[in-house]
Amino acid sequence: GERASENCADFSFFSLQNKEKERMKEREKEAREREARYSNGHLFTSLTVSATTLCSACNKSITAKEALSCPTCNVTIHNRCRDTLANCAKMKQRQQKLALVRNSSALQNVALRTKTPMMKERPSSAIYPSESIRQSLLGGRRVRSGLSLSKSVSTQNIAGNLNDDSPLGLRRILSQSTDSLNFRNRAMSMESLNDEGEVYYAAMLEELEREGKDFEADSWSRAVDPSYLQMHRKDVIKRQDVIYELIQTEFHHVRTLRIMDGVFRQGMLDEVLLEPGVVHAVFPYLDQLMALHTRFLSQLMTQRTHSLAPGSSTNFTINQLGDILTEQFSGQCADEMRKAYAEFCSRHPKAVKLYKELLARDKRFQHFIRVRRIKSINILRVSRGPLLRRHGVQECILLVTQRITKYPVLIQRILDNTKGSEEEAQSLAQALSLIRGLLSSVDQQVADLERTQRLQEIQARLDPRAQAAVRGGGVFRGGELLRRTLLHEGTLLWKTQGSRLKDVQVLLMTDILVFLQEKDQKYVFPCLDKPAVLSLKNLIVRDIANQERGMFLISDSTPADMYELHGASRDDRNNWMRLIQQTVSSCPSREDFPLIETEDKALLRRLRADIQQKDREVLELLQERVTLFSDLAEITGGGQDVTPPTNSRNIFRADTPYSAQAEQLLTEAVSEVDRLSELLLGSNIELPKSNGTNVDQNHKGEPVSSEYGDSMSINGTDEINGSPASKDRNGNQLQDRPLNEEVCQRLVNISAQLHALQVRGHDTLECFSFTFVEPSRSH
Repeated sequence: GERASENCADFSFFSLQNKEKERMKEREKEAREREARYSNGHLFTSLTVSATTLCSACNKSITAKEALSCPTCNVTIHNRCRDTLANCAKMKQRQQKLALVRNSSALQNVALRTKTPMMKERPSSAIYPSESIRQSLLGGRRVRSGLSLSKSVSTQNIAGNLNDDSPLGLRRILSQSTDSLNFRNRAMSMESLNDEGEVYYAAMLEELEREGKDFEADSWSRAVDPSYLQMHRKDVIKRQDVIYELIQTEFHHVRTLRIMDGVFRQGMLDEVLLEPGVVHAVFPYLDQLMALHTRFLSQLMTQRTHSLAPGSSTNFTINQLGDILTEQFSGQCADEMRKAYAEFCSRHPKAVKLYKELLARDKRFQHFIRVRRIKSINILRVSRGPLLRRHGVQECILLVTQRITKYPVLIQRILDNTKGSEEEAQSLAQALSLIRGLLSSVDQQVADLERTQRLQEIQARLDPRAQAAVRGGGVFRGGELLRRTLLHEGTLLWKTQGSRLKDVQVLLMTDILVFLQEKDQKYVFPCLDKPAVLSLKNLIVRDIANQERGMFLISDSTPADMYELHGASRDDRNNWMRLIQQTVSSCPSREDFPLIETEDKALLRRLRADIQQKDREVLELLQERVTLFSDLAEITGGGQDVTPPTNSRNIFRADTPYSAQAEQLLTEAVSEVDRLSELLLGSNIELPKSNGTNVDQNHKGEPVSSEYGDSMSINGTDEINGSPASKDRNGNQLQDRPLNEEVCQRLVNISAQLHALQVRGHDTLECFSFTFVEPSRSH
């Protein structure tokens, strides 16, 4: 009986312990749920929503299972987005109001300090709130000193021991207390932003509001007065609506670029203290894009101003726009746009990937992006336009990449509604052709850059020990890939002996086909019955009868190799066959492009490429010098229009059929000097006689006196004065324009020929060919 009673007691004791453990687990679970529901000052509760409800953090639809709502500020978000939401503004305002009311007596006791010798440039007063205010404003949260993003003017005004390493919460309290005493209302609910930033953003908001007020309306029809609108035909109204849309969207694009620069990039450099290289990788070629589109927008705005109706600031009709569009999409401006957009669009995936990596690992960056996103929203609210949406880094990058694709559509619509002006229609048609060519060129460059990056990725994943034997002897290694251009890649099935099909990654390159296999997350050359590198020289491509996905590749080697490959579909097979045949037709010869390059040949190739690059730089410098000399001759010649030779660019190239021989160039230069002498002698100007005493003086560029006392410089920088016959009876100088123009033109011709002679005599490309190529052929 006693044992039974003891067993019962033990059982009841263990059951009580188990119940206590279960109660503790329930309490911990409730605490975790409360902690999860309370985030950034929000008190979240579960909520049943409809399918059309959008998340306030990511703007995506919310399902009923993952919806959370804060009754304080009335936001609805995903459960997974609660950490990315900004602090609850209303809860924060309530806490501050309660704290200020409860501690109004403490605010009256403000401690004043005098300036210390170490901080003479700072004001002499500071505010130190009581401990109760600090606790109430912090709301029981721990203060972390590592989250300081930037220095604040308010905290810099604090004398004493407060420095940049002070806790973030204390600096925020001091800034808030100062604002409350100065009766300043904050326009935006943000944390840890410096006062300089507030001034900068206020200036940006004011400037954007001033610039965008003329484009607040949705269309030109709504922007002008109704009485002014009734004065125009329907086709004119449609044309002006499209022109208005072009200017409005260009303004939105410039605004997006300025948000990327001022809101995100500058803050990433100054506050998050990221490396400039990292920031440039996130926003490549941003300065160039801003300069191009700001200039374009300025031209459009100027045209709008010139087209205003008399006595009105809102009514305008732009009758001529084709010349501005043609200038924007041609010449140097088009080259700059092509380069900037090609680089920006090709680096788009890497920029987004880097941004996501920074956002995942850097807490300061997360806080910075959350605050800056609110800034961009407030900037966008200024325009009150159709683009009122969240502008984060990814959204801005995507908008920039899409902008260049909008121009052809807008210009085509303007051209369709242009009636009655043949000249304007031709200008618009030319601008449309230019922008389409520019867009095609950008697409091609982006594709080339993406293929280059892809080839680099493949080469990086290639096993360093991987090598493949090729026909004719030699070993093909991974370094050989980078001296070629990747044209196409994809997965094919390689049928080997025994009717086995092997998955291979095929690279179509300039002169070869490369077969790779993936092993342990690395690429290797497959060890099969045929070489993994196939030369395209004289390659034969045939389809397989009765097999719509198969093809034969027959090599030109002895003995010939026949590869049987199968695509994923008939279209895939046909695409591969077409691309391979096109590449075979343009395959370089083995004398010009060897299959395997030795170390010496690789070094010579790199040196040759470097020298060619220097030659191109010299070409540009010489061309620029001839142009400057032409401008100088035009100015000194009395304003006559003097143009450089039409083939001045070609004569600077020794590797073109336009290149002239040194003897011919020298003969032409001497002939130009003779013609110039005849002109000067015919105008009764005495030429200086060169002798042993005055040659050095003349080469120094000092003026030589003529028999009439007029000065004449042989370097072409001083104006050539006329003879007494070119003066009237009162002694006033009369300009002989035909003579001056002819003299200046002769000087320009001589300059261009002497430059070409210098290039011909010292051309590095020709010296390189003579030094290295000719001896190798003789041996």
